[in-house]
Amino acid sequence: MSNEITIGLIQMSMTNDKRKNLEKALKMINEAAKKGVDIICLPELFNSVYFPQEERFDTKTIAEAIPGPTTDELSKSAGRNKVFIIGGSICEKSGSKLYNTSVVFDANGKIISRYRKVHIPHDPNFYEQNYFGKGDLGYKLFEMNGAKVGIMICYDQWYPEAARVNALMGAEIIFYPTAIGLVEGLEQREGNWQEAWENVQRGHAIANSVIVSAANRVGKEGSMTFWGGSFVINQFGKTLARAGDKEEVLIVKCDIELGKEVKKGWKFFHNRRPDTYQKIVEK
Repeated sequence: MSNEITIGLIQMSMTNDKRKNLEKALKMINEAAKKGVDIICLPELFNSVYFPQEERFDTKTIAEAIPGPTTDELSKSAGRNKVFIIGGSICEKSGSKLYNTSVVFDANGKIISRYRKVHIPHDPNFYEQNYFGKGDLGYKLFEMNGAKVGIMICYDQWYPEAARVNALMGAEIIFYPTAIGLVEGLEQREGNWQEAWENVQRGHAIANSVIVSAANRVGKEGSMTFWGGSFVINQFGKTLARAGDKEEVLIVKCDIELGKEVKKGWKFFHNRRPDTYQKIVEK
């Protein structure tokens, strides 16, 4: 028997005006809610520019505690619209440290929990280790409208181990709030970066019998152009929907039961050999 859930991915551009970014996000959440979605996901660092493309940036006006002004507004929006919200991520200030943190709200506006990005990149135009500490809260699983949901953030999406852990915890959907695009002057020598980005997550979906959803940002910021392309992939690798390169609210209906059928039929989990995987956890 089919068990459908409707996902809304917010694909948006950002400016230096933090308040306007938040107002835009709230407006797009309202738009998605009117279309009957169950879960809404925002992009990574949705209330600010992608400041880690700079090696040094003053985060004083961006970083905030949780709860704080941004999470207060998302909480009100979730309760008003009666939807679950994955708050993309924000720059969280916790004591003397900063974290790249996703906050999750239930349909009454209550903060369920938070996830701090585990894998932190450090490459030209992605200088996140200059700002963020490594996530120390572990991987998280939430129940949203009957579906078991895992959350990770952007660079986490390149790690099959992290997706597998989420699946072993029971995740039926994995969301990846994301900020990824092309860097001016850098060649794609390895091949098409956007295809690789989507394909690696297609592999996570198939290997783990889960729905994978990525909400990306769009627009040009400094030397980076974010390509959008937010998508939802089902449990056997079919792309159910993909956004373009402009601002968009992507609405997708998903069949949760398909994951159970794939698990049962292909026995990826039943035939696992954890006794042979020691190399994975070696330093």
